[in-house]
Amino acid sequence: MDNQGIQSYFQFKNINWPAMQQATWETIWMTALSMIIVTFVGIILGLLLFESRNKKGFGWRILNWIIAFLVNVFRSIPFIILIVLLLPFTKDLVGTIIGPKAAIPSLVISAAPFYARMVEADFREVDSGVIEAVKSMGGTNWDVIFKVLLPESTPALIAGGTVTAISLISYTAMAGAIGSGGLGYLAYLDGFQSNNNTVTLVATVIILIIVLIVQTIGDLLVKKTDKRSL
Repeated sequence: MDNQGIQSYFQFKNINWPAMQQATWETIWMTALSMIIVTFVGIILGLLLFESRNKKGFGWRILNWIIAFLVNVFRSIPFIILIVLLLPFTKDLVGTIIGPKAAIPSLVISAAPFYARMVEADFREVDSGVIEAVKSMGGTNWDVIFKVLLPESTPALIAGGTVTAISLISYTAMAGAIGSGGLGYLAYLDGFQSNNNTVTLVATVIILIIVLIVQTIGDLLVKKTDKRSL
């Protein structure tokens, strides 16, 4: 394999295109499934952080401390270390430590705390006067959540979700180094270890295209839901 000079990036005859297509699908699948779970878990954790933050009572303070501690711990661990640390947990949960399915637990555990902090910050930006008005009219906590917090925070939640999704795409590439599949795995195995720079370049370009598409869709959704832009 010729690996000398710039021309080594453009030897497209060395690419296994069906494998590249399969790796692209695996990256999209891992990112999409992880993001769905991260959105659900992140909103719940962010809501619990927000609701328990100023509540009086020992139980609320303990709940806030436990959630904040777990969020801070898992948000602080570098992803490549976290995915190795969670291998036994992943094996018990999904039955394997190889392939796209094995990457999902680590992706979720790494990204959900990150998104939860953004959700909490978004909820804190909501006008407290509106929340008090709903409560003064007899509204329940569920009314506050579904009629004030979530609707008022929707553009910010989408923007935060877009940032999180792009982070997940980079995490899937890192997870490829230990055999999770996807474009990162293909770039590492067929690109780096096989001295095939063209595979590495094409995998990188495809990842960039996916990121640009996610960012564009996120920007459009934010613009569509932001009442200030109407």
